[in-house]
Amino acid sequence: MSLRVFAALPIPDMIAEAVLPLMDHVPGANWRPRENLHITLAFYGELDQPVVADLDAELARIPTTPFTLRLAGAGHFAKGREPTSIWLGVEENSALRDLARHCAKAARGAGVEPERRNYRPHLTLAYLAPGVDFVRIQRFEQRHSLWRSEPFTADRFNLYSSRPRKPGRPNAYDIEAVHPL
Repeated sequence: MSLRVFAALPIPDMIAEAVLPLMDHVPGANWRPRENLHITLAFYGELDQPVVADLDAELARIPTTPFTLRLAGAGHFAKGREPTSIWLGVEENSALRDLARHCAKAARGAGVEPERRNYRPHLTLAYLAPGVDFVRIQRFEQRHSLWRSEPFTADRFNLYSSRPRKPGRPNAYDIEAVHPL
């Protein structure tokens, strides 16, 4: 059996409580449920169970300590000209970038090729249906361009798996392993 897996920082409850009220006013946005909020460190794709175990062992070797970070501003990703998601950004943080780099290196140590996109730390708030009014997305970004969360401490990262639910419902995320920092 294979799992679709990724490494990510969980979002503390106090930050989620501050973020949830922002998730509104964009018709056609499929807002993420609280339990799906995270900051992705590395996406690994579909892996067989033995490879997931090898990856987890590599992730356990990452040398790091807790660090403080903060969410800041809003934006969107697009495929071509079609917006695909809305997100909150993360203030520049060298410890976060180092951790993401180590997570990619752990993948290679387990024989997995990590995703090759440039790392852009963010918290995905919603995936967008095709044809969402771009003006509504721009207004969302303008309303939240100066928004900042309280600082919070990243004290662990998780290896998650993703499984589909019924059509139209967000994927369910399961924690496969917890790695304290």
